[in-house]
Amino acid sequence: MPTPKSPQNAPYVVTLEPGTYMWCACGLSKNQPHCDNAHKGTEYEGTNLAAKMFEIDGNEPKQVALCGCKKTGNPPYCDGTHAL
Repeated sequence: MPTPKSPQNAPYVVTLEPGTYMWCACGLSKNQPHCDNAHKGTEYEGTNLAAKMFEIDGNEPKQVALCGCKKTGNPPYCDGTHAL
């Protein structure tokens, strides 16, 4: 299994509207923390490191901390692994 790239050693703190999103799990996206399909045609395609779909529920925007190091144990959310 390939190792994900770590675009930054901190979370991406973003405010998202309710809806469905794709988090970049490989670290190759130029639109971090969101997937832009940069994994296509690479060693990440077809693995669990390609992308992770997640939803923001409710009727109001929500601030979330999405993992930037790509090593979280709770994808797509930051769990502090980057600080270890």
